[in-house]
Amino acid sequence: MKFAWVMAEGMDWNSKKGFITTSLESGIDHIVDFTDMGNIRRLGNVKLISDMEGSDIVMVGRNGEGDGTLPLPENLSESKDLSNIKRIKGKEKAVAAYVEITSKNHEKLASLLGKYADYLILMGKDWKVIPLENIIAELQKEDVKLVAAVADYEEAKLALETLEYGTDGVLLCPQEISQIKKVAELVDQIDSENYQLKAATVTRVEPVGSGDRVCVDTCSIMGMGEGMLIGSYSKGLFLVHSESMESEYVASRPFRVNAGPVHAYIMTPGNKTKYLSEIETGDEVLSVDKKGNSKSVIVGRVKIEKRPLMLVEAEYEDITLRTLLQNAETIKLVKEDGVPVSVADLKVGDKVMVYLDPDARHFGMAIEETIIEK
Repeated sequence: MKFAWVMAEGMDWNSKKGFITTSLESGIDHIVDFTDMGNIRRLGNVKLISDMEGSDIVMVGRNGEGDGTLPLPENLSESKDLSNIKRIKGKEKAVAAYVEITSKNHEKLASLLGKYADYLILMGKDWKVIPLENIIAELQKEDVKLVAAVADYEEAKLALETLEYGTDGVLLCPQEISQIKKVAELVDQIDSENYQLKAATVTRVEPVGSGDRVCVDTCSIMGMGEGMLIGSYSKGLFLVHSESMESEYVASRPFRVNAGPVHAYIMTPGNKTKYLSEIETGDEVLSVDKKGNSKSVIVGRVKIEKRPLMLVEAEYEDITLRTLLQNAETIKLVKEDGVPVSVADLKVGDKVMVYLDPDARHFGMAIEETIIEK
């Protein structure tokens, strides 16, 4: 997943405090700092990247070869920054190598340090795409996260999308506080997965008795056409609508999806699934809209209660899917026009939106294997 860090050095504390508070409010909890670590920790639960004592991720290269303070050796394998990285890694600490790309040799140094560090922070005085492309290509098989230092949204977008894959993250060094929220939204947008939904024809709707049903209450508000991908079969999940609509029976619960029985699958970030029985407070699941766009939402609470269940069967081409839902008027699927339809009104021949997964599942992970589900 893509990520963003923020650095607000060169400011008085009151100004810096505003930038860091905005970062935390925007979901950015990794801060690069060299002067106010104690004050920053009092603002919230953060991860600090620094060359100071007590940092969560140790930075190497600032005031060294990485920023030009020390000259580069003719043989880069004799780099003092490289030696420091190896020493710190030997203590089982996470390391971020910092390199300002001011010459071809510094580009080579970055590629070398990236083979040993956990993170590689790339600072460009006048960013051009080509040096970034070279380093991404050189290190694409290495176990290192590339972080490009950027000044604003436009530079962040360029870095995160370069060479199809882009950098893993950006270090935002903003002049304006508004850039923080814009970059945070960009990261969320890039990380959003799209699930190609299909309109499946309902072939069977019938009550089947009672079972333990799971309600998933999230920390987010969902709107019309938005819900979660739920189903009894890993090969295909139904878009179950949120309880965001008013009803003559109950008030709306736009944070909730009445998802299904404990055995059912639910889609989670990274194209993974979990059983509904496994979901608990603090987990992340996917909210998906009628167009298949998704966003990660945090689970605030899960309720498991015995309720009457309804079997819903649908077909798409030669694929048959089934799921079980609570037999209640407030439980809805999504029709092909994006309008929710209650399971109480669902009829054979209706079309509802489903996601067909080409892969089988093993412990929630997509795998290439033939599995028969019925």
